[in-house]
Amino acid sequence: MAEKKITIDRVNPVDLYGLNDANLKKIESAFQQAQIIGRGNQLILRGKAEHIEQIEQVFKELNRVLQRHGYLTNNDVDTVLDLVVGINGGHRPEADEDTILLSGKGQIIKAKTPAQKRLVEAARTHDVVFAIGPAGTGKTYIAVALAVAALKARQVKRIVLSRPAVEAGERLGFLPGDFREKIDPYLRPLYDALEDMIPRDKLRMYLDQNVIEIVPLAYMRGRTLSGAYVILDEAQNATTTQMKMFLTRLGTNSKAIVTGDITQTDLPQPQQSGLIQVQKILSNIDGIAFEYFGREDVVRHRLVKDIIDAYEQFHQQNSERTE
Repeated sequence: MAEKKITIDRVNPVDLYGLNDANLKKIESAFQQAQIIGRGNQLILRGKAEHIEQIEQVFKELNRVLQRHGYLTNNDVDTVLDLVVGINGGHRPEADEDTILLSGKGQIIKAKTPAQKRLVEAARTHDVVFAIGPAGTGKTYIAVALAVAALKARQVKRIVLSRPAVEAGERLGFLPGDFREKIDPYLRPLYDALEDMIPRDKLRMYLDQNVIEIVPLAYMRGRTLSGAYVILDEAQNATTTQMKMFLTRLGTNSKAIVTGDITQTDLPQPQQSGLIQVQKILSNIDGIAFEYFGREDVVRHRLVKDIIDAYEQFHQQNSERTE
């Protein structure tokens, strides 16, 4: 058995230990034969050497969370334990500054490419972020992970995910089924991302209680979204009027990420994409960031990069012939 003393600084030890040392007891129970004793701002750790190292890491992570938010929840303690030691004693890849979330399947979700890392940083320092680039670069997935992480940390009260249902148009009402069944084909990619990050039963509860909403862009009109993390996906298919409508839905303590690929606009002519126009209008506003993705950020099948290159060359050649 090994022993180590660590000093708690920058936070109130009582907030770290929990009511009646509840957090210490929870952490202690996650390690076989471990003993954690709190005396003022001193912690005494006893147990196997490898466990003491992990316990120290748990307290370092909880200290960071406490400094950031001013309080700790049971969920915070569970999340940090999962990140450091894994569920049921399994081990996880090491969490670092690029880590966004521990998914419902027990995997660490983190930024993998330079553009994804810029998106994460921009989302942490700006209230509105635009992520623009080709398909397969992880724009939507990272945006949803950031929203789920914010909900989990209680930085927001709900998540609202939206997409323009361009293909549906006025035909939406003629499709069979209830409202959710009608719009499901257009919003399915958002459900897929959520199901990767939140256990199915919990996700169903969130959806039933409107803690998480997935709605077509047209149904956002007239709403004010406070305390929410709002994501507009496939924004290249939002008209200029819809883009303004979406951005003006934000209420207090809300954040928004807008994702899209301006090379894949499905809007009928002569309508202009709101995502193309908004770059000219909002590029110099403090608190709004634009992050751009390229073929080098593609994280899908290796052929996707080649497909993107081929299309770019084709359009460039056609443009040169036209000129």
